[in-house]
Amino acid sequence: MLRYTLKRFGIFAACFVVVGLLVQFGIVPKGVGGSNVLWLLLLAMVVSAPISFVVLRKERDRASATVVAKVDRTKAKLEANRSQEDAAVDAAAAAKSG
Repeated sequence: MLRYTLKRFGIFAACFVVVGLLVQFGIVPKGVGGSNVLWLLLLAMVVSAPISFVVLRKERDRASATVVAKVDRTKAKLEANRSQEDAAVDAAAAAKSG
């Protein structure tokens, strides 16, 4: 998961630099007034999102599999705890009535 996040941030940073150079050379218009940094951030996000979606597909699938495995383990532990509680309640009820 950390590797995916770092790669995604790297793609964003590279897009930010490229967009900054494009603005510096006048290929892409500058932001209005003092909003140039916000304009660069917005453009970098818009450009980096589809690139990350395509380039990091395998990494995203691996991260997703890891998350799903963790959720499944947590669900199994929760179900085991519930069944232990049910068994304890049933045993207490049987002892009380018997």
